[in-house]
Amino acid sequence: MNPSTSLPDAKLAPQADSSVLQIFGGHRLHGHVKISGAKNSALVIMAGALLCSGDCHIRNVPLLADVEKMGQVLSALGVKVSHQGDILDINASNITTSKAPYELVTQLRASFFAIGSILARLGVAQMPLPGGCAIGARPVDLHVRGLQAMGAEVQIEHGICNAYVPNGGRLKGAKIYLDTPSVGATETLMMAATLADGETIIENAAREPEVADLANFCNAMGAKIHGAGTSVITIEGVPQLHSVDYSIIPDRIETGTFLVAGAITRSDILLSPVVPDHLIPVIAKLREIGVQIIEEAPDCLRILPAETLKATYIETLPHPGFPTDMQAPFMALLTLAEGDSIINESVFENRLRHASELNRLGADIRVKGNTAFVRGVPNLSGAPVIGTDLRASAALVLAGLAADGQTTFQGLHHLDRGYDRLDIKLQQLGAKIKRVNEVSTPGVTSNGSTPPVTIAN
Repeated sequence: MNPSTSLPDAKLAPQADSSVLQIFGGHRLHGHVKISGAKNSALVIMAGALLCSGDCHIRNVPLLADVEKMGQVLSALGVKVSHQGDILDINASNITTSKAPYELVTQLRASFFAIGSILARLGVAQMPLPGGCAIGARPVDLHVRGLQAMGAEVQIEHGICNAYVPNGGRLKGAKIYLDTPSVGATETLMMAATLADGETIIENAAREPEVADLANFCNAMGAKIHGAGTSVITIEGVPQLHSVDYSIIPDRIETGTFLVAGAITRSDILLSPVVPDHLIPVIAKLREIGVQIIEEAPDCLRILPAETLKATYIETLPHPGFPTDMQAPFMALLTLAEGDSIINESVFENRLRHASELNRLGADIRVKGNTAFVRGVPNLSGAPVIGTDLRASAALVLAGLAADGQTTFQGLHHLDRGYDRLDIKLQQLGAKIKRVNEVSTPGVTSNGSTPPVTIAN
């Protein structure tokens, strides 16, 4: 057992792709769920640890496949990484190579952000172009232009981004305007600027809480970053950073997902630790739909069952707008709301593929371009479904919790990337859900039109 979370340690099994979740819906949840550290903070803070030549002791790290992959990227660079429970120790005193491994970076988009740290530390970096969920184009041109403004020479050849500082010098402070408030570009350039000569100003910066968390982590190591969490960030470069002991913020998307789990199952559950200020648009929209949410303590929320769910309009926007990562879970919730809802996905152009899978459960959703029209139905019914990306997978699990009968979910490799033992946490709340190994059967289609043969773990 992991004493820090009271959850059993999960092996991030290589067979995750061959496993499925069996969900027996229609059961109410009850109790308390412990929210893990933020995925999007953990990954970029791991990249930020490359800026420090001493020990980084990082707490509240979620147990995720993506965190494991990021650790593998750092290890391949010669960095010492050890992970016990929710504590991660990183020592980057000896980075042995400036070239990150292609096979890992292409699977994990956040690993590309380490180019800023590596370039700041070594003056040279070779980083394959990133991968991750196929939810739309997420180019790195803003990262590249920002590094060039700081004096780096950057070329992209054969899928590799090659960057170096001429004459073996340091990056130079610069004034950088981002065409869009990209989280990845903001974080990459902020990390690069911490060890640059002079002052860097990033305008139209991303304002997400994870950006501020990274800045707080760097400042705890001796960086001089001001304005993180606002649209203008100022970084005064320092010669070096020192060791740190730091705790990551709670995951606002995991929090939002469990709030929706409570709403869709008409349940009474407690969630902590949370930062309500990070969830203002999510809480506001839940209340608009008819769900009651109470702040039991500064870091604890309670959701109470709603008699009826009401239709609404959602448009995803950069923070502090409604988060794109909550769009899919809310679509699952709105399938059971009275009336017609509209969801406009304005952040990513390919992030509505879960609509067709929700329709397999009995939902009534039409998609036109980047807009989904959701007509509420009285109930959902269990069916085999497949997750297409991380948040779509969460949405299908939530829908399965509310559906009548059994839902078989394929796509656990997506879910394990970004949720810390979601199935186990749901079990502890009383959900009838279990992870099983799927056995291939001749004639069974991958879309689950014939239920797969399964063996319980």
